[in-house]
Amino acid sequence: MIEKVFFHKGTLFQVFVSFTVNMIALTDGMAGGWTAPMIPYFLSEKSHIKMTRNAADWLETSMLIGALVGLPNTFYLVRKFGRRKSLMFALSTVIVCWILIAIGDRVEYLYVARFFSGAGLNMAFVAVPMYISEISHKNIRGFLSSIGYVMMLVGVLIMYSVGPFLAYFVSPVIAISLLGVELVVCIFLPESPYYLLTLNRYEDARISLSRFRDNPAEVEVELKDMIEAIEAERNENKSSIKDLFLVDSYRKSLIIMIVLNTAQQLSSFEVILMNIHEILESAESIYIESSTAAIIFSAIMLVASCLAALLMDNLGRKFLLILSSVLTGISLSSLGTFLNLKLLGYNVDSVSWIPVVSVMMYAAVFKFGLGIVPSVLCAEIFSPKIKAFGLTAADGVYVASSVVALQLFLQLKETVGIHWPFYIFSCCSFLTSLFVAMFVPETKGKTFEEIRMILEGKSVSNHPVEISCGADFRK
Repeated sequence: MIEKVFFHKGTLFQVFVSFTVNMIALTDGMAGGWTAPMIPYFLSEKSHIKMTRNAADWLETSMLIGALVGLPNTFYLVRKFGRRKSLMFALSTVIVCWILIAIGDRVEYLYVARFFSGAGLNMAFVAVPMYISEISHKNIRGFLSSIGYVMMLVGVLIMYSVGPFLAYFVSPVIAISLLGVELVVCIFLPESPYYLLTLNRYEDARISLSRFRDNPAEVEVELKDMIEAIEAERNENKSSIKDLFLVDSYRKSLIIMIVLNTAQQLSSFEVILMNIHEILESAESIYIESSTAAIIFSAIMLVASCLAALLMDNLGRKFLLILSSVLTGISLSSLGTFLNLKLLGYNVDSVSWIPVVSVMMYAAVFKFGLGIVPSVLCAEIFSPKIKAFGLTAADGVYVASSVVALQLFLQLKETVGIHWPFYIFSCCSFLTSLFVAMFVPETKGKTFEEIRMILEGKSVSNHPVEISCGADFRK
């Protein structure tokens, strides 16, 4: 029952904080979808900034470059100043960028704004998952960690719904307002108890954890577990980047992260998101106006992400990943087969609905697991000692693989046909399901210490005291 699960002080505060710190994810989705309606505007006669097609294409590339260049700063700030302060710095940066987008009257200003926006959002992409995973109770950590990826899709929907129809300055004003509210609230939020413990600020960590839990006795038990986990890692050598490769459990986490983050992009997410109109036009399928198709596509992804967030802590990460990967592979192979048969000259008029159904099915099944679970897993499988390294690397892999997937699509489309990329993406999806089944551990309901033990190949016995967060979330 809903009231038994959520209506408790500590749990409600966890949910409130998770939604609040993820408001930047809304603007992340808006920034990602901003070029879709804006590039046609800039190329039109109505534009207040005249630019060529080549200049307009750089608006998207500049954001990716900013994200990659900002990786070293992200790693340094998250470790040096903590999760909350890093997020506040990212918020301030992105607010300035949206202001520059709103008032800029030259394309160079937009390049600068998009570049630093990519750097700021990149920092938030690392700081927010770390913060949420470290304040969340283990029984609802999956749900809370997935909120950001749901809200990002809400941001895409906002941009697709506002950008093509309202004045140019409206979307920047919406983003600035959301970020301003989040920045003010963040001033009053506690820092992550895990981070405070790494600084030996035990009383501050106890106060912080008490804000997110109901029972003082349970706070002491959970705090003791955190201290033991951190002390155990302190007895090892000081962490460094090379530990990601030399320590067995860290190396396993790194391999899982690389495969899953790469799989997200090599399952054609960015490709379909950015080329849905061209794909449907190539198939000469049932006509859907471009603005309508974009809204429907993003709406389906949003609904699927919400379902995944709600079910993740019940069904488990592995089940959702395997099911999603298999169904994603089926939808992509169906799309590729249709495009291939059409190119070969077969009469496919009677099944011209296949491309539309395949693309919309993709939106549902991809975001039900493969499009959201890897990000949650990456925040769980890296221990606190190495988490800043791991999540920064995850962010870099995600951005780099998106560039590879887009270039693969563009090159193969021109040389051997538009169907070939989808055959390759389909194979990647099927292979991902096998990898998950064989190598990815189930982290549902596990503490960070238990996850670390699993990665080290040790057996995990039941904890003598079951910690609750105000309710039994297994019911």
